[in-house]
Amino acid sequence: MAPVLVSVLIFFRDSFRTRVALQAELLALRHQLLVLQRRNQKQRLRLSVADRLLWVWLSRIGPDWRSALRIAKPETVIAWHRKGFRLYWAWKSRARQGRRSPAAQ
Repeated sequence: MAPVLVSVLIFFRDSFRTRVALQAELLALRHQLLVLQRRNQKQRLRLSVADRLLWVWLSRIGPDWRSALRIAKPETVIAWHRKGFRLYWAWKSRARQGRRSPAAQ
């Protein structure tokens, strides 16, 4: 409960700046780290009532903080890059449609 309270107090202190959405995203990331640090390695991740209330409160602020919730494994990112590379070269080497030029005949 104390880490959540500290995170909320830091957010309130920083919310007077012009970048409120950025601060909400930072709060979400900090909270994720705190929850992962207190997790027992052998048990499932447990969220407390305070954790859930924080996420409800963040959801009321605006949708921008949700961009911080995209978590992907490094293998997934590498697979995305490989797929993009394959799609790019498939597009680049595709057969051209239309009439042939007179020099090619």
